[in-house]
Amino acid sequence: MGEKALVQAADSSLIASMKDRPKLFGRHVIKLSYKEINRGNVLEAAGKVLAIYDQNVKESRWLWNYYIGIQPILERVKGIRPEINNKMVMNVANEIVSFNVGYRVGEPIQYVGRSKEDKVTDGIVKLNDWMFAEEKASKDQEVVECQNVCGTAYRMVLPSQDEDAESPFELFSLNPEEAFVAYSTGLGKKPLMGGTIFEVDGGYEMTIYTVDKVFVIRGKREQIVAGAKEVKVTETPHALGMIPVFEYPANRARLGAFEIVIDLLDALNTLESNRLDGVEQQIQSFLKFVNCQIDSDGMAKLRELGAIMIKSVNQLNADVDTVKNDLDQSQTQTLKNDIYQSILTICGIPNRNGGSSTSDTGSAVIFRDGWESAESRAKDFEHVFKRSERKMLRLVLKLCRELEGVDLKMSDLDMTFTRRNYENIQSKSQVLVAMLGQARVHPKLAFEHCGMFSDPESAYKMSEQYYQEQMKAWTPEQVNEHENDEADTGGAV
Repeated sequence: MGEKALVQAADSSLIASMKDRPKLFGRHVIKLSYKEINRGNVLEAAGKVLAIYDQNVKESRWLWNYYIGIQPILERVKGIRPEINNKMVMNVANEIVSFNVGYRVGEPIQYVGRSKEDKVTDGIVKLNDWMFAEEKASKDQEVVECQNVCGTAYRMVLPSQDEDAESPFELFSLNPEEAFVAYSTGLGKKPLMGGTIFEVDGGYEMTIYTVDKVFVIRGKREQIVAGAKEVKVTETPHALGMIPVFEYPANRARLGAFEIVIDLLDALNTLESNRLDGVEQQIQSFLKFVNCQIDSDGMAKLRELGAIMIKSVNQLNADVDTVKNDLDQSQTQTLKNDIYQSILTICGIPNRNGGSSTSDTGSAVIFRDGWESAESRAKDFEHVFKRSERKMLRLVLKLCRELEGVDLKMSDLDMTFTRRNYENIQSKSQVLVAMLGQARVHPKLAFEHCGMFSDPESAYKMSEQYYQEQMKAWTPEQVNEHENDEADTGGAV
């Protein structure tokens, strides 16, 4: 989208606000000093939440606008030759977020069992099927996108209300500008309440969940903060047994992926805009007349004919030249490359240096040019993501147990992030064969750790069924021969 179309598509006040950049040091954690939230203190607690929530929304909205291309360079003012004022948005922020989302959750997150019991395996297969029915892969991408832009994200889990639904639960990816979780200031910083906030008729409608209650608060912001009598508060019990809103912080500081390099991103936009201005000003250079005079008619003929005849004044040498100051493009490119590489290095994004080596084999290519840094950042992300995901899974497993009879515990499963599971496929297949050939290694471990399968539980179960079917089709002599071969090689059935 061109600059003109972008400006017309966006609200003018929104673009103007980009110049008023807020102080960005991560989103604020909402903390409340209550032992519990009840009808007596929920309105007071809601007022305290709004004070921090509004600041987080202001920062998140500014970052989201920056991510989609509404950046301060669009309001650039040029004092000298203002008619040449290019506003180039090199949206590297979008590049950073898009890479992180694609690299970290481009493949679906799979749940795998930590036990070899058939009951656990069957339950996890059902859980993965239900997650697939809920399109969790795309919703994970929405969560990770919000994490990388705003520094935090929110997800909600509720029992399915659709009779034809394939899963007993529903997953919702919440907008960070419309959700919150408030924590206790006590030991463990456990969640006290969470919910959604929507602007309705010039005021707020807050839906607040506690462990066993749902409060709906309606009123203007000033009234809610003041605890005015005009605020409507309704209370309804729920049987979930926990708060169904879960926060997914990107990191402990709740910093967005490009938040720490915004100054460099602005500098890159300014540099590229000035560079294009320099080219345009070079083409549209002013004419300089030395010791000669020309009127407006002469200038019109000059533009029409492309040539001019001049006369000297007072027998002085006359000359016509352009007023120009060439921009050193090589030095400008060096500076641009330095800023761009600094941005990628700080954010842990692989660069575009390329290169080759005679020793490049397999993983050597993967970990070259910043891929090792990207992988280490992705592993760090996994631990932070899993911590929030486990909180969400406690409610999901409870709904599965009560509504479908699938009895799974948190200790029964783990999560796998299947990045690059089809790269180095030959090496991974060799690992699978080697592990299956060891009598002391359970076959399920081979499927889980070889890295070939995005869903090792389903792959193991399918392979086991196939193996048993083949065994039934064999004659007793073929079975004995197969078992003897395995005994000679130390393999396991």
